[in-house]
Amino acid sequence: MTRSTTARAARLDQVCANAVDVARDGITEVDPADVGDHQGAIAEGDRLVTHLFECRLAGYQGWRWAVTVTRVPRSRHVTVCETFLLPGPDALLAPSWLPWQERLQPGDLGVGDLLPTPADDERLAPGYLLSDDPAVEETAWELGLGRSRVMSREGRIETAQRWYDGDHGPSAPIAVAAPRSARCGTCGFYLPLAGALRQSFGVCGNFFAPDDGRAVSADHGCGAHSETLVESAETPVDELPTIYDDSEVEAVAVSRAPGSVEAAEPPEPYGHG
Repeated sequence: MTRSTTARAARLDQVCANAVDVARDGITEVDPADVGDHQGAIAEGDRLVTHLFECRLAGYQGWRWAVTVTRVPRSRHVTVCETFLLPGPDALLAPSWLPWQERLQPGDLGVGDLLPTPADDERLAPGYLLSDDPAVEETAWELGLGRSRVMSREGRIETAQRWYDGDHGPSAPIAVAAPRSARCGTCGFYLPLAGALRQSFGVCGNFFAPDDGRAVSADHGCGAHSETLVESAETPVDELPTIYDDSEVEAVAVSRAPGSVEAAEPPEPYGHG
């Protein structure tokens, strides 16, 4: 014979379930007017029932008063165990709690604010560890003289992805609207970064550009590109150099009409004899 491992569902005790008035009177923390209609009873265990009442407190929309009652065996006297508030299916709830470091957004740090960095921050690595970034090695190899922590590979990848996907990458509206040839990587005002990020990022040094002083991707762009030139109105058109493109010249055969000057001229010899 095998004993069933399934937990037996609690049976609703009718004596406790009928004690609605006892449960209502147990809510003594607030004015009776803040306790609304009875919304049902739930069996919690043997002779243990929780009654639910509508909560009419301001700011607790959708919440319910919960009152747990019980009785001893073979007694019809019901007593209150505890009262508390429970959120209902449509309750107005506060956002889920997040640690402060996850709640921070770019730009939240103000003047005088301090932002401690955790000792186990995966974006940083001890300065004495070898790095795959030559620029980091230049400043971190002298133990005790350089920086105690430098950016780790994970930190650089995360930073590069954030910059590339942000307002200073190729998908930014100003970059999309710029001419295809106006990319930061070919701009004279582009100052490449050092180290592993040099291949993809630099700092804009154009005073008139909207990204001046900011890190931009090499394929970012704007209308202030250094090669966006304006023709000078003082240069006469006839002084501009003439350029011939032989690849665009089309050869045309010319026939000599009878009686024309060209027909009277002797043909040019092909050689000297």
